[in-house]
Amino acid sequence: MSGLKQKTIAGLKWSAIERFATQGISFVISIIIARILSPADYGLIGMISIFIAVSNVFVGAGFGSALIRKQERTEEDCSTVFYYNIIVSILFYILLFIAAPWIADFYKSPELTNITRVVGLNIIIGAFGAIQSTKLSIAIDFKTQAKISLIVVIITGGVGLAMAYNGFGVWALVIQGLASAVLSSVLLWYLVRWNPLWVFSIRSFKELFGFGSKLMLSGLLDTIYSNIFQLIIGKKYLAVDLGYYTRAVGMVQLPSSNITGIIQRVTFPILSEIQHDTERLKKNYRRLLKMSAFIIFPIMVLLAALGKPLVLVLLTEKWLPAVPLMQVLCFSAMFYPIHAINLNLLQVKGRSDLFLRLEIIKKIMITLVLFASVPFGVLAMCYGTIVTSVVALIINTYYTGKLIQHGFMDQIKDITPMLAISLSAGLAAFLPTLFLSGNMIQIFTGVLAGGIIFLGLGYLLKLKEFNEIKTILLKQ
Repeated sequence: MSGLKQKTIAGLKWSAIERFATQGISFVISIIIARILSPADYGLIGMISIFIAVSNVFVGAGFGSALIRKQERTEEDCSTVFYYNIIVSILFYILLFIAAPWIADFYKSPELTNITRVVGLNIIIGAFGAIQSTKLSIAIDFKTQAKISLIVVIITGGVGLAMAYNGFGVWALVIQGLASAVLSSVLLWYLVRWNPLWVFSIRSFKELFGFGSKLMLSGLLDTIYSNIFQLIIGKKYLAVDLGYYTRAVGMVQLPSSNITGIIQRVTFPILSEIQHDTERLKKNYRRLLKMSAFIIFPIMVLLAALGKPLVLVLLTEKWLPAVPLMQVLCFSAMFYPIHAINLNLLQVKGRSDLFLRLEIIKKIMITLVLFASVPFGVLAMCYGTIVTSVVALIINTYYTGKLIQHGFMDQIKDITPMLAISLSAGLAAFLPTLFLSGNMIQIFTGVLAGGIIFLGLGYLLKLKEFNEIKTILLKQ
Protein backbone atom coordinates (compact mmCIF):
# COMPACT_ATOMS: atom_id res chain seq x y z
CA MET A 1 0.00 0.00 0.00
CA SER A 2 1.40 3.40 -1.02
CA GLY A 3 2.28 6.00 1.57
CA LEU A 4 -0.36 8.36 0.18
CA LYS A 5 -3.06 5.70 0.39
CA GLN A 6 -2.03 4.84 3.96
CA LYS A 7 -2.23 8.51 4.90
CA THR A 8 -5.63 8.80 3.26
CA ILE A 9 -7.06 5.75 5.00
CA ALA A 10 -5.65 6.75 8.40
CA GLY A 11 -6.89 10.30 7.97
CA LEU A 12 -10.35 9.18 6.87
CA LYS A 13 -10.53 6.65 9.71
CA TRP A 14 -9.71 9.08 12.49
CA SER A 15 -11.66 11.90 10.91
CA ALA A 16 -14.65 9.57 10.67
CA ILE A 17 -14.20 8.48 14.29
CA GLU A 18 -14.04 12.09 15.39
CA ARG A 19 -17.02 13.17 13.31
CA PHE A 20 -19.35 10.25 13.90
CA ALA A 21 -18.38 9.34 17.45
CA THR A 22 -18.61 12.93 18.63
CA GLN A 23 -21.55 13.86 16.44
CA GLY A 24 -23.24 10.60 17.35
CA ILE A 25 -22.94 11.37 21.05
CA SER A 26 -23.88 14.98 20.39
CA PHE A 27 -26.87 13.84 18.36
CA VAL A 28 -28.11 11.58 21.15
CA ILE A 29 -27.72 14.40 23.67
CA SER A 30 -29.46 16.88 21.34
CA ILE A 31 -32.33 14.42 20.89
CA ILE A 32 -32.80 14.19 24.65
CA ILE A 33 -32.63 17.98 24.99
CA ALA A 34 -35.08 18.40 22.07
CA ARG A 35 -37.59 16.19 23.89
CA ILE A 36 -37.39 18.62 26.83
CA LEU A 37 -37.19 21.98 25.09
CA SER A 38 -39.70 23.46 22.65
CA PRO A 39 -39.24 24.00 18.89
CA ALA A 40 -39.36 27.76 19.61
CA ASP A 41 -36.19 27.49 21.75
CA TYR A 42 -34.31 26.09 18.77
CA GLY A 43 -35.87 28.76 16.60
CA LEU A 44 -34.30 31.50 18.75
CA ILE A 45 -30.82 30.02 18.28
CA GLY A 46 -31.48 29.65 14.57
CA MET A 47 -32.34 33.33 14.29
CA ILE A 48 -28.85 34.50 15.23
CA SER A 49 -26.91 31.75 13.44
CA ILE A 50 -26.31 33.86 10.33
CA PHE A 51 -24.69 36.68 12.34
CA ILE A 52 -22.33 34.30 14.17
CA ALA A 53 -21.48 32.39 11.00
CA VAL A 54 -20.69 35.54 8.98
CA SER A 55 -18.45 36.81 11.78
CA ASN A 56 -16.51 33.54 11.80
CA VAL A 57 -15.93 33.78 8.05
CA PHE A 58 -14.18 37.14 8.47
CA VAL A 59 -12.20 35.85 11.43
CA GLY A 60 -10.95 32.80 9.51
CA ALA A 61 -10.57 34.71 6.21
CA GLY A 62 -9.43 31.59 4.37
CA PHE A 63 -6.07 31.64 6.18
CA GLY A 64 -6.43 28.07 7.41
CA SER A 65 -6.67 26.71 3.85
CA ALA A 66 -3.86 29.03 2.76
CA LEU A 67 -1.56 27.63 5.47
CA ILE A 68 -2.46 24.03 4.63
CA ARG A 69 -1.79 24.56 0.94
CA LYS A 70 1.51 26.43 1.42
CA GLN A 71 4.18 23.75 1.40
CA GLU A 72 6.94 25.90 2.93
CA ARG A 73 4.98 27.63 5.69
CA THR A 74 6.92 29.29 8.52
CA GLU A 75 6.28 30.10 12.17
CA GLU A 76 6.09 33.73 11.08
CA ASP A 77 3.16 32.80 8.84
CA CYS A 78 1.34 31.00 11.67
CA SER A 79 1.92 33.82 14.16
CA THR A 80 0.68 36.43 11.71
CA VAL A 81 -2.54 34.51 11.15
CA PHE A 82 -2.96 33.96 14.90
CA TYR A 83 -2.86 37.68 15.71
CA TYR A 84 -5.14 38.49 12.78
CA ASN A 85 -7.71 35.96 14.08
CA ILE A 86 -7.67 37.42 17.60
CA ILE A 87 -7.91 41.09 16.57
CA VAL A 88 -10.70 40.55 14.05
CA SER A 89 -12.68 38.29 16.40
CA ILE A 90 -12.68 41.03 19.08
CA LEU A 91 -13.80 43.65 16.54
CA PHE A 92 -16.69 41.49 15.34
CA TYR A 93 -17.78 40.68 18.90
CA ILE A 94 -17.96 44.41 19.64
CA LEU A 95 -20.10 44.89 16.53
CA LEU A 96 -22.43 42.06 17.60
CA PHE A 97 -22.66 43.40 21.14
CA ILE A 98 -23.73 46.82 19.84
CA ALA A 99 -26.08 45.37 17.20
CA ALA A 100 -27.80 42.90 19.56
CA PRO A 101 -30.82 45.15 20.34
CA TRP A 102 -31.38 45.76 16.62
CA ILE A 103 -31.21 42.02 15.93
CA ALA A 104 -33.80 41.41 18.65
CA ASP A 105 -36.02 44.15 17.22
CA PHE A 106 -35.69 42.74 13.68
CA TYR A 107 -37.12 39.40 14.83
CA LYS A 108 -39.42 41.01 17.42
CA SER A 109 -37.89 38.76 20.10
CA PRO A 110 -36.51 40.85 23.02
CA GLU A 111 -34.71 37.88 24.60
CA LEU A 112 -32.33 37.78 21.64
CA THR A 113 -30.38 40.79 22.94
CA ASN A 114 -28.74 38.88 25.79
CA ILE A 115 -28.59 35.62 23.83
CA THR A 116 -26.66 37.29 20.99
CA ARG A 117 -24.18 38.90 23.38
CA VAL A 118 -23.40 35.61 25.12
CA VAL A 119 -23.30 33.40 22.01
CA GLY A 120 -21.05 35.98 20.31
CA LEU A 121 -18.29 35.22 22.82
CA ASN A 122 -17.75 31.94 20.94
CA ILE A 123 -16.18 33.96 18.11
CA ILE A 124 -13.31 35.22 20.29
CA ILE A 125 -12.84 31.94 22.13
CA GLY A 126 -12.71 29.94 18.89
CA ALA A 127 -10.11 32.27 17.38
CA PHE A 128 -7.60 31.34 20.10
CA GLY A 129 -7.49 27.69 18.97
CA ALA A 130 -7.69 28.16 15.19
CA ILE A 131 -3.97 27.80 14.45
CA GLN A 132 -3.60 24.72 16.64
CA SER A 133 -6.50 23.10 14.78
CA THR A 134 -4.92 24.00 11.42
CA LYS A 135 -1.60 22.49 12.50
CA LEU A 136 -3.35 19.21 13.30
CA SER A 137 -4.95 19.22 9.84
CA ILE A 138 -1.59 19.92 8.17
CA ALA A 139 -0.11 16.93 10.02
CA ILE A 140 -3.21 14.87 9.07
CA ASP A 141 -3.45 14.20 12.82
CA PHE A 142 -7.16 13.60 13.17
CA LYS A 143 -6.55 11.20 16.05
CA THR A 144 -5.77 14.10 18.39
CA GLN A 145 -8.76 16.04 17.05
CA ALA A 146 -10.94 13.00 17.72
CA LYS A 147 -9.78 12.88 21.35
CA ILE A 148 -10.48 16.59 21.84
CA SER A 149 -13.92 16.40 20.25
CA LEU A 150 -14.98 13.36 22.29
CA ILE A 151 -13.95 14.98 25.56
CA VAL A 152 -15.70 18.23 24.66
CA VAL A 153 -18.97 16.70 23.53
CA ILE A 154 -19.30 14.43 26.57
CA ILE A 155 -18.59 17.14 29.15
CA THR A 156 -20.53 19.99 27.51
CA GLY A 157 -23.37 17.65 26.56
CA GLY A 158 -23.76 16.89 30.25
CA VAL A 159 -23.88 20.62 30.98
CA GLY A 160 -26.62 21.15 28.39
CA LEU A 161 -28.68 18.22 29.65
CA ALA A 162 -28.44 19.34 33.28
CA MET A 163 -29.57 22.87 32.39
CA ALA A 164 -32.41 21.63 30.20
CA TYR A 165 -33.72 19.33 32.94
CA ASN A 166 -33.56 22.21 35.42
CA GLY A 167 -35.77 24.46 33.31
CA PHE A 168 -33.24 26.87 31.75
CA GLY A 169 -34.93 26.64 28.35
CA VAL A 170 -33.00 28.20 25.47
CA TRP A 171 -30.12 29.07 27.83
CA ALA A 172 -29.29 25.37 28.04
CA LEU A 173 -28.33 25.57 24.35
CA VAL A 174 -26.49 28.88 24.79
CA ILE A 175 -24.32 27.77 27.72
CA GLN A 176 -23.66 24.36 26.15
CA GLY A 177 -22.25 26.09 23.06
CA LEU A 178 -20.14 28.48 25.12
CA ALA A 179 -18.71 25.68 27.27
CA SER A 180 -17.86 23.74 24.12
CA ALA A 181 -15.87 26.66 22.67
CA VAL A 182 -13.93 27.21 25.91
CA LEU A 183 -13.05 23.55 26.48
CA SER A 184 -12.03 23.03 22.82
CA SER A 185 -9.60 25.95 22.91
CA VAL A 186 -8.13 24.86 26.24
CA LEU A 187 -7.52 21.31 24.99
CA LEU A 188 -6.03 22.52 21.70
CA TRP A 189 -3.52 24.68 23.58
CA TYR A 190 -2.69 21.82 25.94
CA LEU A 191 -2.26 19.09 23.32
CA VAL A 192 -0.71 21.12 20.49
CA ARG A 193 2.54 22.52 21.81
CA TRP A 194 2.73 25.75 19.87
CA ASN A 195 3.28 29.31 20.98
CA PRO A 196 3.05 32.31 18.65
CA LEU A 197 6.07 34.47 17.98
CA TRP A 198 5.84 38.14 18.87
CA VAL A 199 5.68 39.10 15.22
CA PHE A 200 3.13 40.19 12.64
CA SER A 201 4.55 40.00 9.13
CA ILE A 202 2.96 42.21 6.47
CA ARG A 203 4.71 40.09 3.83
CA SER A 204 3.20 36.86 5.19
CA PHE A 205 -0.20 38.51 5.53
CA LYS A 206 -0.23 39.69 1.91
CA GLU A 207 0.94 36.34 0.58
CA LEU A 208 -1.60 34.27 2.52
CA PHE A 209 -4.39 36.78 2.08
CA GLY A 210 -3.85 36.72 -1.69
CA PHE A 211 -5.05 33.12 -1.69
CA GLY A 212 -7.27 33.19 1.39
CA SER A 213 -9.21 36.37 0.54
CA LYS A 214 -10.95 34.72 -2.39
CA LEU A 215 -11.84 31.76 -0.20
CA MET A 216 -13.09 34.21 2.42
CA LEU A 217 -15.39 35.90 -0.08
CA SER A 218 -16.53 32.49 -1.33
CA GLY A 219 -17.07 31.40 2.26
CA LEU A 220 -18.97 34.59 3.00
CA LEU A 221 -21.33 33.99 0.10
CA ASP A 222 -21.75 30.34 1.07
CA THR A 223 -22.33 31.17 4.74
CA ILE A 224 -24.91 33.85 4.00
CA TYR A 225 -26.80 31.55 1.69
CA SER A 226 -26.49 28.57 4.04
CA ASN A 227 -28.10 30.62 6.79
CA ILE A 228 -30.42 32.84 4.78
CA PHE A 229 -33.21 30.30 5.19
CA GLN A 230 -33.10 30.79 8.96
CA LEU A 231 -33.11 34.55 8.46
CA ILE A 232 -36.14 34.54 6.15
CA ILE A 233 -38.10 31.87 8.04
CA GLY A 234 -37.40 33.61 11.36
CA LYS A 235 -38.58 36.94 9.95
CA LYS A 236 -41.53 35.85 7.82
CA TYR A 237 -42.85 32.94 9.88
CA LEU A 238 -43.00 31.99 13.57
CA ALA A 239 -40.13 30.91 15.83
CA VAL A 240 -41.74 27.47 16.03
CA ASP A 241 -41.58 27.13 12.23
CA LEU A 242 -37.90 27.96 12.32
CA GLY A 243 -37.52 25.41 15.11
CA TYR A 244 -38.98 22.67 12.89
CA TYR A 245 -36.70 23.68 10.04
CA THR A 246 -33.63 23.81 12.31
CA ARG A 247 -34.34 20.34 13.69
CA ALA A 248 -34.90 18.96 10.16
CA VAL A 249 -31.57 20.42 9.05
CA GLY A 250 -29.91 18.95 12.15
CA MET A 251 -31.18 15.46 11.33
CA VAL A 252 -30.01 15.73 7.72
CA GLN A 253 -26.63 17.24 8.55
CA LEU A 254 -25.62 14.45 10.92
CA PRO A 255 -24.68 12.16 8.03
CA SER A 256 -24.35 14.62 5.14
CA SER A 257 -22.36 17.49 6.63
CA ASN A 258 -20.17 15.18 8.68
CA ILE A 259 -19.24 13.05 5.69
CA THR A 260 -18.65 16.25 3.72
CA GLY A 261 -16.45 17.62 6.51
CA ILE A 262 -14.44 14.41 6.68
CA ILE A 263 -13.86 14.44 2.93
CA GLN A 264 -12.97 18.15 2.80
CA ARG A 265 -10.38 18.23 5.54
CA VAL A 266 -8.74 14.88 4.69
CA THR A 267 -8.65 15.20 0.91
CA PHE A 268 -7.37 18.78 0.81
CA PRO A 269 -3.97 18.14 2.47
CA ILE A 270 -3.71 14.72 0.76
CA LEU A 271 -4.43 16.02 -2.76
CA SER A 272 -2.25 19.07 -2.11
CA GLU A 273 0.73 16.71 -1.89
CA ILE A 274 0.16 15.56 -5.51
CA GLN A 275 -1.15 18.83 -6.93
CA HIS A 276 1.43 18.88 -9.75
CA ASP A 277 0.84 15.28 -10.93
CA THR A 278 -2.36 15.64 -12.96
CA GLU A 279 -2.85 11.96 -13.84
CA ARG A 280 -2.33 10.80 -10.27
CA LEU A 281 -4.55 13.63 -9.03
CA LYS A 282 -7.34 12.61 -11.40
CA LYS A 283 -7.11 8.94 -10.41
CA ASN A 284 -7.34 9.68 -6.68
CA TYR A 285 -10.04 12.30 -7.29
CA ARG A 286 -12.27 9.78 -9.10
CA ARG A 287 -11.75 7.18 -6.39
CA LEU A 288 -12.80 9.66 -3.70
CA LEU A 289 -15.77 10.77 -5.77
CA LYS A 290 -17.17 7.27 -6.22
CA MET A 291 -16.41 6.21 -2.67
CA SER A 292 -18.21 9.27 -1.31
CA ALA A 293 -21.30 8.54 -3.42
CA PHE A 294 -21.26 4.89 -2.34
CA ILE A 295 -21.36 5.96 1.30
CA ILE A 296 -23.59 9.05 1.34
CA PHE A 297 -26.32 8.16 -1.19
CA PRO A 298 -27.82 5.13 0.64
CA ILE A 299 -27.64 6.86 4.01
CA MET A 300 -29.58 9.91 2.83
CA VAL A 301 -32.16 7.89 0.90
CA LEU A 302 -32.78 5.60 3.90
CA LEU A 303 -33.11 8.63 6.20
CA ALA A 304 -35.77 10.09 3.91
CA ALA A 305 -37.61 6.78 3.63
CA LEU A 306 -37.76 6.22 7.40
CA GLY A 307 -38.14 9.87 8.42
CA LYS A 308 -41.56 9.65 10.08
CA PRO A 309 -40.97 6.65 12.40
CA LEU A 310 -37.50 7.99 13.26
CA VAL A 311 -38.86 11.38 14.33
CA LEU A 312 -41.68 9.79 16.33
CA VAL A 313 -39.25 7.53 18.20
CA LEU A 314 -36.48 10.06 18.73
CA LEU A 315 -38.25 13.39 19.11
CA THR A 316 -41.90 12.56 19.91
CA GLU A 317 -45.05 13.72 18.14
CA LYS A 318 -44.51 17.45 18.78
CA TRP A 319 -41.76 17.44 16.11
CA LEU A 320 -43.83 15.70 13.36
CA PRO A 321 -44.09 18.89 11.21
CA ALA A 322 -40.30 18.59 10.71
CA VAL A 323 -40.65 15.24 8.87
CA PRO A 324 -41.55 16.43 5.34
CA LEU A 325 -38.89 19.16 5.57
CA MET A 326 -36.28 16.58 6.53
CA GLN A 327 -37.28 14.17 3.77
CA VAL A 328 -36.97 16.81 1.06
CA LEU A 329 -33.67 18.16 2.42
CA CYS A 330 -32.15 14.66 2.27
CA PHE A 331 -32.26 14.73 -1.53
CA SER A 332 -30.46 18.05 -1.78
CA ALA A 333 -27.89 17.25 0.91
CA MET A 334 -26.87 13.93 -0.63
CA PHE A 335 -24.79 15.81 -3.21
CA TYR A 336 -22.86 17.92 -0.66
CA PRO A 337 -19.80 15.61 -0.52
CA ILE A 338 -19.64 15.63 -4.34
CA HIS A 339 -19.66 19.44 -4.28
CA ALA A 340 -16.92 19.41 -1.64
CA ILE A 341 -14.55 17.24 -3.68
CA ASN A 342 -14.99 19.41 -6.76
CA LEU A 343 -14.34 22.62 -4.83
CA ASN A 344 -11.37 21.08 -3.03
CA LEU A 345 -9.77 20.41 -6.40
CA LEU A 346 -9.92 24.11 -7.29
CA GLN A 347 -8.16 24.97 -4.03
CA VAL A 348 -5.55 22.26 -4.54
CA LYS A 349 -4.79 23.71 -7.96
CA GLY A 350 -4.49 27.17 -6.42
CA ARG A 351 -7.48 28.48 -8.35
CA SER A 352 -9.25 30.31 -5.55
CA ASP A 353 -10.27 32.86 -8.21
CA LEU A 354 -12.35 30.21 -9.98
CA PHE A 355 -13.69 29.09 -6.59
CA LEU A 356 -14.97 32.62 -5.98
CA ARG A 357 -16.37 32.98 -9.50
CA LEU A 358 -18.35 29.74 -9.13
CA GLU A 359 -19.74 30.82 -5.75
CA ILE A 360 -21.00 34.11 -7.19
CA ILE A 361 -22.73 32.35 -10.10
CA LYS A 362 -24.32 29.76 -7.80
CA LYS A 363 -25.52 32.35 -5.31
CA ILE A 364 -27.27 34.36 -8.02
CA MET A 365 -29.06 31.19 -9.05
CA ILE A 366 -29.94 30.29 -5.44
CA THR A 367 -31.34 33.79 -4.86
CA LEU A 368 -33.71 33.45 -7.80
CA VAL A 369 -34.96 30.04 -6.64
CA LEU A 370 -35.25 31.18 -3.03
CA PHE A 371 -37.36 34.26 -3.70
CA ALA A 372 -39.55 32.29 -6.09
CA SER A 373 -40.29 29.68 -3.38
CA VAL A 374 -40.66 31.88 -0.25
CA PRO A 375 -44.34 32.83 -0.86
CA PHE A 376 -45.31 29.14 -0.97
CA GLY A 377 -44.04 28.20 2.49
CA VAL A 378 -41.11 26.50 4.20
CA LEU A 379 -41.63 23.16 2.43
CA ALA A 380 -41.48 24.85 -0.98
CA MET A 381 -38.21 26.50 0.07
CA CYS A 382 -36.83 23.04 0.86
CA TYR A 383 -37.86 21.73 -2.57
CA GLY A 384 -35.98 24.68 -4.03
CA THR A 385 -32.77 23.39 -2.43
CA ILE A 386 -32.96 20.24 -4.59
CA VAL A 387 -33.04 22.38 -7.71
CA THR A 388 -30.13 24.51 -6.54
CA SER A 389 -28.07 21.48 -5.46
CA VAL A 390 -28.35 19.82 -8.88
CA VAL A 391 -27.63 23.05 -10.77
CA ALA A 392 -24.70 23.76 -8.42
CA LEU A 393 -23.28 20.33 -9.28
CA ILE A 394 -23.34 21.20 -12.98
CA ILE A 395 -21.61 24.52 -12.28
CA ASN A 396 -19.02 23.04 -9.88
CA THR A 397 -17.98 20.36 -12.35
CA TYR A 398 -17.40 22.80 -15.21
CA TYR A 399 -13.92 23.86 -14.12
CA THR A 400 -13.10 20.36 -12.86
CA GLY A 401 -13.50 19.27 -16.46
CA LYS A 402 -11.12 22.03 -17.53
CA LEU A 403 -8.46 21.26 -14.93
CA ILE A 404 -8.29 17.44 -15.02
CA GLN A 405 -10.56 16.60 -17.98
CA HIS A 406 -13.24 15.00 -15.82
CA GLY A 407 -16.36 17.13 -16.09
CA PHE A 408 -20.07 16.82 -15.38
CA MET A 409 -21.01 13.89 -17.65
CA ASP A 410 -17.92 11.92 -16.59
CA GLN A 411 -18.80 12.39 -12.93
CA ILE A 412 -22.45 11.48 -13.52
CA LYS A 413 -21.30 8.21 -15.10
CA ASP A 414 -19.13 7.59 -12.02
CA ILE A 415 -21.93 8.08 -9.48
CA THR A 416 -25.02 6.80 -11.39
CA PRO A 417 -24.63 3.14 -10.27
CA MET A 418 -24.53 4.23 -6.61
CA LEU A 419 -27.56 6.49 -7.08
CA ALA A 420 -29.59 3.73 -8.77
CA ILE A 421 -28.99 1.07 -6.12
CA SER A 422 -29.54 3.64 -3.33
CA LEU A 423 -32.97 4.59 -4.70
CA SER A 424 -33.84 0.90 -4.96
CA ALA A 425 -32.79 0.41 -1.34
CA GLY A 426 -34.82 3.47 -0.31
CA LEU A 427 -37.97 2.04 -1.92
CA ALA A 428 -37.43 -1.26 -0.12
CA ALA A 429 -37.03 0.61 3.19
CA PHE A 430 -40.12 2.78 2.63
CA LEU A 431 -42.57 -0.06 1.91
CA PRO A 432 -42.66 -1.38 5.52
CA THR A 433 -43.82 2.06 6.72
CA LEU A 434 -46.96 1.62 4.59
CA PHE A 435 -47.92 -1.89 5.65
CA LEU A 436 -46.50 -2.47 9.14
CA SER A 437 -47.55 -0.91 12.46
CA GLY A 438 -45.21 0.13 15.23
CA ASN A 439 -42.46 2.67 14.71
CA MET A 440 -39.60 0.46 15.89
CA ILE A 441 -40.78 -2.41 13.70
CA GLN A 442 -40.94 -0.07 10.70
CA ILE A 443 -37.44 1.23 11.35
CA PHE A 444 -35.89 -2.21 11.92
CA THR A 445 -37.60 -3.80 8.92
CA GLY A 446 -36.89 -0.80 6.70
CA VAL A 447 -33.18 -0.71 7.54
CA LEU A 448 -32.90 -4.47 7.08
CA ALA A 449 -34.71 -4.48 3.73
CA GLY A 450 -32.85 -1.42 2.44
CA GLY A 451 -29.48 -2.74 3.59
CA ILE A 452 -30.01 -6.13 1.96
CA ILE A 453 -31.04 -4.55 -1.35
CA PHE A 454 -28.13 -2.09 -1.37
CA LEU A 455 -25.43 -4.58 -0.40
CA GLY A 456 -26.92 -7.27 -2.61
CA LEU A 457 -26.99 -5.07 -5.70
CA GLY A 458 -23.50 -3.74 -4.91
CA TYR A 459 -22.21 -7.30 -4.74
CA LEU A 460 -24.02 -8.47 -7.89
CA LEU A 461 -22.84 -5.45 -9.90
CA LYS A 462 -19.30 -6.05 -8.63
CA LEU A 463 -18.81 -2.39 -7.70
CA LYS A 464 -15.16 -1.69 -6.93
CA GLU A 465 -16.21 0.58 -4.06
CA PHE A 466 -18.03 -2.29 -2.39
CA ASN A 467 -14.93 -4.48 -2.42
CA GLU A 468 -12.59 -1.62 -1.49
CA ILE A 469 -14.60 -0.63 1.57
CA LYS A 470 -14.84 -4.29 2.59
CA THR A 471 -11.06 -4.70 2.24
CA ILE A 472 -10.31 -1.51 4.20
CA LEU A 473 -12.68 -2.48 7.03
CA LEU A 474 -11.22 -5.97 7.28
CA LYS A 475 -7.64 -4.61 7.42
CA GLN A 476 -8.55 -1.92 9.96
